[in-house]
Amino acid sequence: MQPFLAHPFDSDRLHEECGVFGAIGVADAASFVALGLHALQHRGQEAGGIISHDAEQGFNSAHRFGYVRDNFTKPDVMATLPGPLAIGHVRYSTAGTKAATAIRDVQPFFGEFHMGGCAIAHNGNITNAAALRRELIERGSIFSSSSDSECIIHLMARSIQRNIPERMKDALRRIEGAFSVIAMTRTKLIGVRDPLGVRPLVLGRVGDEGFVLASETCALDIIGAEFIREIDPGEMVVISKGHIESSRPFGPSTGRFCIFEHVYFSRPDSIIGGRSVYETRRQIGVELAREAPIEADLVCPVPDSGTPAAIGFAQESGIPYGMGIIRNQYMGRTFIEPTEQIRNMGVRLKLNVNRSLIAGKRVVLVDDSVVRGTTSRKIKDMILDAGAAEVHFRIASPPTAWPCFYGVDTPDREKLLAAQMTTEQMRDWIGVDSLAFVSLDGLYRAVGEAGGRNTKCPQYCDACFSGDYPVAPFDQLERGFRMKPGSETAVNEAAE
Repeated sequence: MQPFLAHPFDSDRLHEECGVFGAIGVADAASFVALGLHALQHRGQEAGGIISHDAEQGFNSAHRFGYVRDNFTKPDVMATLPGPLAIGHVRYSTAGTKAATAIRDVQPFFGEFHMGGCAIAHNGNITNAAALRRELIERGSIFSSSSDSECIIHLMARSIQRNIPERMKDALRRIEGAFSVIAMTRTKLIGVRDPLGVRPLVLGRVGDEGFVLASETCALDIIGAEFIREIDPGEMVVISKGHIESSRPFGPSTGRFCIFEHVYFSRPDSIIGGRSVYETRRQIGVELAREAPIEADLVCPVPDSGTPAAIGFAQESGIPYGMGIIRNQYMGRTFIEPTEQIRNMGVRLKLNVNRSLIAGKRVVLVDDSVVRGTTSRKIKDMILDAGAAEVHFRIASPPTAWPCFYGVDTPDREKLLAAQMTTEQMRDWIGVDSLAFVSLDGLYRAVGEAGGRNTKCPQYCDACFSGDYPVAPFDQLERGFRMKPGSETAVNEAAE
C-alpha cells in the first residue's frame, strides 16, 4: 500500500506527530489499544501500529498506513494480536519525509534483549538524534528506520543494566528534547515523560487490575477507563500485576508543558492539568475579545479548531455567533491526488460558506493560528465572495514565528508568515480589514495563569511564539538554525 496522502492544504496547519496508548491486565488488550488510538487519531493520521504480548504466542505486531478505523477494526488483523498486554502508536511524519515514509518507520519499535523483548512507542522529538545516530552507527549499531525514536532501542542495547526499565533509564538520560514514551516487556507496561514534560501522558484504570497509559484523557473515555492522574514531568511508572512503581530517573525537574496542546493539538474533550481543553479555548476567545474588540455583526469560527474560541469571543463581545463556514465532514485525507487543478480549487474542497448568513455582514473570523497564511487568504476570499461587508480575523494564539523541534510538524522559519512580517503587514498580505492575535500573556491567563507569563521562568514551552527554547535543538543548530539572540545563554543556564 502506498503511504497515506495528506490533504493538499495541510501544509498550512501545524500537526502533532504522534499519539501513544498502552494497556495491561485486560483481556484482548490490543482491542483496547485500537479504540484508544482511534480516539487519538487527531494526533497522527498517516499510519499506526500495535504490538501485543501473549504468554503462548509471544510478541506479535501489526503496522499499517492509514486510519485506525480502516486497519485495526478488521477481525483478521486483531486476531493476530492476542494477549493481556499491548501498546500502540499513531503517526504523522514531519514535512518533507512523507513521500519517503516506509512501513519500517511506523512505530512501535521492537528490540530483543538477552533478558527478553521490549517494544517502544514515542511521542515527541529527540533534538540530539542525529549526533546519537552517528555515534551508535560508528559503534556498530544497524538502524532499520529513519525515525529518531529507534535511537532509544539501540541505547538500551548498549546499557549494562540487568533489567529493561533500568536500561531504559540509561538510554533516556542520553536523550535531549521531548519524549513521552510507552514501552512494554513480557510482563510490564512502562510510561516515561521527559524532565520538562513537554508532551502529555496520562494514567487510567480499567476494572480491578487493568491499567492504561495514553496521550490524552479522551482516549480513556472511549474505553470507559477511570482517569487516575497525569504522569509527572521526569517520572517513570512501571506497571505489572496491578502494581504501579514510580521513580524519577532524571532528578528534580520543572515542567514546561507545550502550551499549543491547549490551543490546538489536544481534543477539546480532553482534560489537561485539571482544566478542560474546551474551556481553555473558550477563555482564549474571551481574552481576544477584551484585547482586540471590534464592531461587527457576526462571529464565525474557522471549523473546527476555531469553534470554542469563537464562542468565547461572541459571549464576551456580545456579537452574535453563527456558523458562517460549514466544513465538509466527509472529504477525508485520501480524497484525491493533489494535482495543480485541485490545489487551485482552494479550501472549497474542505470548507463552504453559508451565504445567506454572511451576505452584507461585518464578519469576525476566529481561527486557531496563522502558519503560512495561504489558507487565511483563501477563506477571506470565500467570505468576501459570499457578500460580506467586512472581514476581520482574530487568532486564538500569538503569532507563530518560530519552528517547533519537540514533536510538531512545523515549516522552516522562513516559511512562517509571522517570522517575515509584522501584524500590520500580515493584515495587508491576507487582505482583511483587521487582524489581531491573542497576546502571550492573554494566552497564559486563558490557561489559568492569572499573572500571565513569567518571563524569567516561563510556565510552559511557548518556543513557537517566543523563540525561547527550553532545550537546545542541537541537531538543528548543526544544520545552521539560528536561535533568538540571547536565548542560547538561557538554554545553557537551564541545562546546568
